[in-house]
Amino acid sequence: MDLVDDGGGRNIGGRLTSALLSAPRALREDLWTVARDPLPRRGWLGWLPHVHVVLSAVLLGWWLPAEVLERSGPSRDLVLLLAVLQTAAAVLALSRPLPAWWLSTSVLFLSAQIVEGTTGPDAHWPWSAPAILLHTLVLLLLALRVRPRIAVEALGITILTGLANTASAEHAHNGVLTQWGVGAFVIAVVIGTSQRRSRVARERLVEQQVLTAEERGRRTVLEERNRIARELHDVVAHHMSVISIQAQVAPHLVQNPSDELKENLAGIRENAVEALTELRRVLGVLRSEDVQADGVRHAPQPTLDRLEELVGNVRGAGLTITTETTGRPRPLSPGVELSAFRIVQEALSNAMRHAPGASVRVEIGYGSEELTLRVANTAPDAPAPPSPGAGHGLLGMRERAAMLGGELATGPTPQGGYEVAATLPARRPAAD
Repeated sequence: MDLVDDGGGRNIGGRLTSALLSAPRALREDLWTVARDPLPRRGWLGWLPHVHVVLSAVLLGWWLPAEVLERSGPSRDLVLLLAVLQTAAAVLALSRPLPAWWLSTSVLFLSAQIVEGTTGPDAHWPWSAPAILLHTLVLLLLALRVRPRIAVEALGITILTGLANTASAEHAHNGVLTQWGVGAFVIAVVIGTSQRRSRVARERLVEQQVLTAEERGRRTVLEERNRIARELHDVVAHHMSVISIQAQVAPHLVQNPSDELKENLAGIRENAVEALTELRRVLGVLRSEDVQADGVRHAPQPTLDRLEELVGNVRGAGLTITTETTGRPRPLSPGVELSAFRIVQEALSNAMRHAPGASVRVEIGYGSEELTLRVANTAPDAPAPPSPGAGHGLLGMRERAAMLGGELATGPTPQGGYEVAATLPARRPAAD
């Protein structure tokens, strides 16, 4: 019976071969670096963990020579130097964990090779207790900073160096402590990796919260702009309708109008009607998203003429209000009238929500080139209840002022109240 090779075996073998060939390059990219990666401070602990690491390294470094010098033979000075280097590796791991791990691993291997000939079969080898603790500290500091894959790679290479020491030994030694050392290395990597994952998760959560707040702010801006567009749609549509009607009526107001005049006026009316149609097609879709009742949606947009009505409604809700108008009131452009009314309306709403029991003063100033608004409330008599809204009323007022080329300033007053002040351009509307 013939066996048919469907190519699956060759594909698996090819992937394994590719993985083995790329492994050295991956290890080099992961482990061969001297980049600085300092241990971050831990909240209220500050630099305390760093101080503990240094003290632990010094104490273990003091203990390490006593374990190996007695069996170092003629290489006493070299073994002492290696002990100092391994102690320094634990301190270096605070800022450069990968170079510190390379240094500590190399010292482990070289120290074992140097003392192997003078170590009896009952002595612990290739690693001593202080050497294990120092390298465990280095692996922990490494796993706290690098990706889990890199930490596992470092752990594997550390264990392989120990196996290389054992394979090259001239006679058998006591390896019980080494087995405990491997367990300590594994635990250090597991703890460090889990702590790093928790820290990264917290950082990503904070970043996501910031992005969410920014997105909420952008969405609020868009919603407020849509609301402004819905309101201005009525204003612009009114003026376009007036232009169309005037262009249609104008020929009847002139005796024997020329054909050229009729043609021009017809063109004006045709363009006005076409512009009005396009305006309703583009901006009218915004009105379809409004959930208000049809009667409310199609009501005339408010102007400053309805300010007294607004103030009366707020007084009826229990708020004490005084008003003052300076300058000579005059009709303004519809956009300015609408935005001024909405700014005063939102400022009064904020005063009712956030300053219960306070008195409010509304000032309207008509200048030759600008309209000034000021709504200020005194300090509240009681704490304000929690607000169910999104809290973006100030953002909407700023959008309205910026749309008209005006300015808006808000902030607390020295007496403990709050103030909203706006300056809007006061251009006269074109005659209908």
